[in-house]
Amino acid sequence: MKVAATLALGSLALIQSVSAEDYLVSRELQHGHAKRTENFNLTLFHVNDIHAHLDEIRQSGTDCTPEKGCFGGYARIKSVVDAKRPANNNSLFLNLGDEFQGTLYYSFYGGEKIADTINQLGFDAMTLGNHEFDKGETYLGGFLRNLTFPVVCANIDTQEPTINATVKPYKVFPEHKTAVIAVTTDTIHSISNPNKDTVFSDPIATAQYWADYVYEHEDVERVVAMTHIGYEVDLELARKTKGIHLIVGGHSHTLLGDMEGALGKYPTIEKNLDGDEVFIVTAWRYGVYLGYLDVEFNGRKVASYTGGPILLDNTTLPDTKLNKQIKDWRGPFEEFASVVLGTTEVELDQTTCQKKECTLGNVMCDAMLDARVSAGANVDACIINAGGIRATIAAGNITRGDVLTAFPFGNTITEVKFTGEQLWKVWEGVVSGVSQFNNQKITSFAQVSKGIRVTFNPAKDAGKRLVNLEIAQGGELKPVDLNKQYTIVTLDFLAGGGDNIFPAVKEIVGLDTQDDVLTAYIHKASPIKTGIEGRIIETQV
Repeated sequence: MKVAATLALGSLALIQSVSAEDYLVSRELQHGHAKRTENFNLTLFHVNDIHAHLDEIRQSGTDCTPEKGCFGGYARIKSVVDAKRPANNNSLFLNLGDEFQGTLYYSFYGGEKIADTINQLGFDAMTLGNHEFDKGETYLGGFLRNLTFPVVCANIDTQEPTINATVKPYKVFPEHKTAVIAVTTDTIHSISNPNKDTVFSDPIATAQYWADYVYEHEDVERVVAMTHIGYEVDLELARKTKGIHLIVGGHSHTLLGDMEGALGKYPTIEKNLDGDEVFIVTAWRYGVYLGYLDVEFNGRKVASYTGGPILLDNTTLPDTKLNKQIKDWRGPFEEFASVVLGTTEVELDQTTCQKKECTLGNVMCDAMLDARVSAGANVDACIINAGGIRATIAAGNITRGDVLTAFPFGNTITEVKFTGEQLWKVWEGVVSGVSQFNNQKITSFAQVSKGIRVTFNPAKDAGKRLVNLEIAQGGELKPVDLNKQYTIVTLDFLAGGGDNIFPAVKEIVGLDTQDDVLTAYIHKASPIKTGIEGRIIETQV
């Protein structure tokens, strides 16, 4: 991919879906700018951010029981796509990445069962998410060798030979006169584990380069962009390019549609540099919805469309063969995962962790702080990244599988030392979204333990949002002393510069693993009753 390097809410209600029978007409057609002569229909099926949820799940992403409601699962996805595709002569089935990381199917088997599963789905193309790099590029290369369908990603320049041999910048489908180009997020170095010499080029500039290239060098009439850059960047991509009229995205776990909790319309429509409409779709996460869009093109432009996200719930019959395979694979880890560690009287919520204080963030940080204090360490507080918290734990029994699903990354805890002034800059960066050390984007919100309180005003300008930072001294919260040195327990990932929250520490001493720490805390603190305690406060002052 060397040519690419030259380019400088609470719980969601999941009981509704957009009817596939709703017929929508683009503004171009309404205004008479598009003609219906020689139009071409293309049906898109798409999934993103499955995160190893091969089997059906609760809406939170953890294991389910039918009586409480089950959603998703690749057996359901396969069943629906296999039923619908024959009725659509021209169709593409796209995977927008982040297959790795999230359940014991990955923690136990690695990429083996994921590859086995998605090879049976009939994908026409897949792009790479950031989590595909979590075990490094040699591991990713081995995974890619086992796939039987094309993988596309234009903005990666790597020295890994298998990736260079298997991943292409675009894929042409001559029967549809359509090319798909793909880009992934250029923040991967701060949120995953690629090789240090790997370069991820700007996704917007790269997408424009390859769109121009494809129109000039290939016999195509339209370009579809596959992205793993997040909904907000998808909107930016639409506005800052031309020649791309359909963007199918992932990465940000954004729910689009008319259901409760949706953050935008499916599709979302923007205008590009030529003033043409660009249609943007994404399908939330974990396979709860299958994205479905039937598009009528007039040349490059979308003239009309039908469809919407299809909810995959208990009423959706799974593919029998694949469902049996996936269930059988549970055997080796089922007994291990089902061990009850303790109980919680409250739901340990993950869904709000990226925006504000959340109960699961509180419990995890309390567990890390308790582990170090119990070991005799002089630790002031805990800070972790919200992005490492992956699934809600329901009230009731907490199993080992719940812990590993909620915290699947295998991080170790560690201690770092910062002055009060540095901690102020850390938190100003978190609440502003921009590091106060290097002016780079911070890619995750943060959560804290007891013994620390953060007050901020999100309405103020970035760099001036932090109102107060307090840390316990003698059992009482007091304003941070800018000249004092504090000891913070955190994760090795963050200490090394992950998510750009802390300035990177050169020497990291790994202690216990995060899942072991939480397991011990659950044994000790059960039943857990931790709620929202005002550790992170929004103010209008």
